[in-house]
Amino acid sequence: MASRLKKVINATFGTDYVVVKSIYFDKPPTSNWFVSYHQDLTISVKEKLAVAGFGSWTTKDGQFAVQPPLEILQDNITVRLHLDDTSASNGALKVIPGSHLQGVYRPETINWETETEVDCEVPRGGAMFMKPLLLHSSGRTVNNERRRVIHIEFSRRNLQGGLQWAELLALPACS
Repeated sequence: MASRLKKVINATFGTDYVVVKSIYFDKPPTSNWFVSYHQDLTISVKEKLAVAGFGSWTTKDGQFAVQPPLEILQDNITVRLHLDDTSASNGALKVIPGSHLQGVYRPETINWETETEVDCEVPRGGAMFMKPLLLHSSGRTVNNERRRVIHIEFSRRNLQGGLQWAELLALPACS
């Protein structure tokens, strides 16, 4: 699986990307929540260091997160691997197409007269590629079906000032 994913990343985005974060999302039918529109504005790093251009530090479960300079977020890629069929009925992502091109775009400023919302339905075994700056949300499950997703973030950027990615992993070479 990893080598197939690496082939797709290499062919689509280039050969310099490495994994810098992974998250397993599990939205079971009995645990239902809504996620409002947001952009993924932080990256995970090993330790907190004062570095120009990096700010808005947070810590979650012992993991440091920081908002990096915009060019890092603009260059990063997220791949979402779907372990279940994902539809609007079980919380598929909703996105605002093109919103990643507007830099930091606060959800409270969305102009719904000009913006459109799109449901990103993905079948079991499918993959969804997105940029971290893409405005996205997800609704509550209304069909009692589970939604599990492996969320993997890729970057080709080295961090400055001694900062290090928390989960740096190079994928195996493609054959």
